[in-house]
Amino acid sequence: MSSKNWLRFLAAGLIWSTSFLWIKIALQEVGPFMLVALRTSFATLAMLAIILFSNRKILNCEKIKPWLGFFIIIGIINVVFPFVLISWGEQFIPSGIASVLNSTTPLFTILLVTFFLREDRLTLGKAIGLVMGFSGVVILFIPEMRNSHFDNMLGLLAILAASACYALSGILIKKKVHGLESELQVLLQYTFAAIVVWLLTPIFESPVMFPQLSLTWIALLWLGILGSSVASYFYFRLLHSAGPTSASTVTYVPPLVGLLLGAVILGEPLGWQSLAGGVLIVGGIMLVNQRSASK
Repeated sequence: MSSKNWLRFLAAGLIWSTSFLWIKIALQEVGPFMLVALRTSFATLAMLAIILFSNRKILNCEKIKPWLGFFIIIGIINVVFPFVLISWGEQFIPSGIASVLNSTTPLFTILLVTFFLREDRLTLGKAIGLVMGFSGVVILFIPEMRNSHFDNMLGLLAILAASACYALSGILIKKKVHGLESELQVLLQYTFAAIVVWLLTPIFESPVMFPQLSLTWIALLWLGILGSSVASYFYFRLLHSAGPTSASTVTYVPPLVGLLLGAVILGEPLGWQSLAGGVLIVGGIMLVNQRSASK
């Protein structure tokens, strides 16, 4: 990757590394749907402000109109589903484990990209990386299976489902979107996501309760402005210039930082399963990406 792409990679990775910690903090006061509703609202407002101050000429109705239908779908697949799944799952599992499981996005990307993009086919090297990575996932599941913690297992599965959503949406964006600025892509997906989640919140979390604690608002502002709007902007630029497989490897960073933050700040246990599973997942991702780059 170019130096600019590496900077985007590191910026998005480091910002997303903290997201799982802030989600865990916000969940102490609000439910998953309210968390996502406020997060997507702040993300929409932040990106709109960025566009208005830096490049307002791209806000062209005629240019945006043909993309509305597509980004309604992307808003649901790339934001609503994964954000709600991750937030719901973190009610039952440590934030560090969530960050590790979310790093499986490149593994799902390799599985799915074969069916959507001709230039990236499954090879023996990639298959070995997939087996290695998902072996790490199995290790993370073993303690919950042994102890029959059903809710914890559902939490783990929710994070994996979110990773699959990220992989699918990244491929669809790379395949379908051309000539639309990254800022508009971010704005459109978060705008539609916010509308959908606000419609769902009264259904799943009634009565609707807004947060009262300052720390919760700080968490939500961080998640919306940096963890969603700014990080997504860097990711979209990386996605279009480096491709979905390389872009999805931004999830190298969160497992390592996420486990450390969860252990140090929240006192989450750091057992051998967490470390072993994380190492296998990251190792599998690195192997998959190395094979992809050497084609």
